[in-house]
Amino acid sequence: MYLLIGVWGSGRRLYAATKFLIYTLTGSAFMLVAIILLYFNSARATFDLFVLADQARMFPLALQTLIFVFLLIAYGVKLPVWPLHTWLPDAHGDAPTAVSVLLAGVLLKMGAYGIFRIVLTMFPELSRAYAPLLATLAVISILYGAIVTIMQPDMKRLVAYSSVSHMGYILLGVAGGVSGMNMLGLNGAALQMFTHGTITGLLFAAVGVIYDRAHTRQIADFGGIAPRMPVLASVFLIAGLASLGLPALSGFVAELLIFLGSFGAYPWAATLGAFGVLLATGYILFMYRRVFFGPLNPRWEHLTDASPVDIVPLFALVAAIVFVGIYPTVLTRMFEVGLLPILARLGG
Repeated sequence: MYLLIGVWGSGRRLYAATKFLIYTLTGSAFMLVAIILLYFNSARATFDLFVLADQARMFPLALQTLIFVFLLIAYGVKLPVWPLHTWLPDAHGDAPTAVSVLLAGVLLKMGAYGIFRIVLTMFPELSRAYAPLLATLAVISILYGAIVTIMQPDMKRLVAYSSVSHMGYILLGVAGGVSGMNMLGLNGAALQMFTHGTITGLLFAAVGVIYDRAHTRQIADFGGIAPRMPVLASVFLIAGLASLGLPALSGFVAELLIFLGSFGAYPWAATLGAFGVLLATGYILFMYRRVFFGPLNPRWEHLTDASPVDIVPLFALVAAIVFVGIYPTVLTRMFEVGLLPILARLGG
C-alpha cells in the first residue's frame, strides 16, 4: 500500500503514504507486543489461537487488560476509529482509484475482523466490561465523521471521511451485540463490513471515472453533468442512496440490524447513531445535486459517459448492493456460522 500510494498516487502522495505507514506500523507494534505477551504467558508457549483463547481468560486481570487495550489500539488504527483515523482521508484522497477501492473493500475490514476473531474470542469478559467505551467511540466516530464529511469540497475526500462515519457503525454493532448478548448487533456489524466495502468501493470507482475525464474532484467545479454522463449518474445515485441507507439496498439492512441490536443495550448510542444517517443523507444528496444537476458548466461539454471497461466493475458492485439489499439472508445466514461460537464465548 505504501508503494501503491507513494509511487502512483496524486497530490501529496508521499506525505499520505508515509502517514499511512507510520500509523500502520505503530498499530502493528502494539499488536506484536500483545502477541508476544500472549505467547510467553501461555502455559504451552504457543501461537495456537484455540489454545490461547482458552488460556488468555486465566491470565491476571492486569495482564489481560494490557493485552486487550493493545489489541484494540492495533485494530482501531485499521478500522479506523476516532481518534486513530487521521491517516485514512489522506491515504484515500491521494491514492489511485483502484487503491482507494482496495483500501475501502479490504484493508479497513482487517481491523473489524481482528476485533471479532481475536479480541472478542480471547477476552469475552473484558469485551463486555469495555463495551460502553466501544459504544462511545462508535458514536463519536459516526457523528464526527459525518460532520467533517459535510465540510469537504473534494468528492474523494468526502467519500473518505464518510468511511470514518460508516465504520463507526461496525463498532456500535459490536458493542450492542456484546452487551445485549444478541446476534442482531454482531450480524449487522459483519454485514456492514461487506456493504461498506461494496458501497464505498463503488463511490470511489465512480469518482475515479469522473476524475479521469474532468481532471478535477472539486465539487464546486461541476454542475449539470448528468445529461453528459447518464450511466455514471445512475450508478452514483444508487451508491449514494445505499450509503445513506435507503431500503432495498444493502446499506439499509446492515444499519437496521445494528440499530436493532444496539438499542436494547445502549439506546442513547443507537439514537445518536441514527442521527448520523440523517447527516449522511445531507452530505450525499448535497454532493449529488451540486455535481450532477443544475445548469451545465460549459467546461464539461466534452465529457463522455463511462466506457464499457468502466461499466463492468461498476455494474458488478451495483448488482451486489441491490441483491444483498433485497435478499440479505444469503450473507447473514453464512455469518451466523462464524458468529455463534463467538456469541457462545461471550455468554461465558
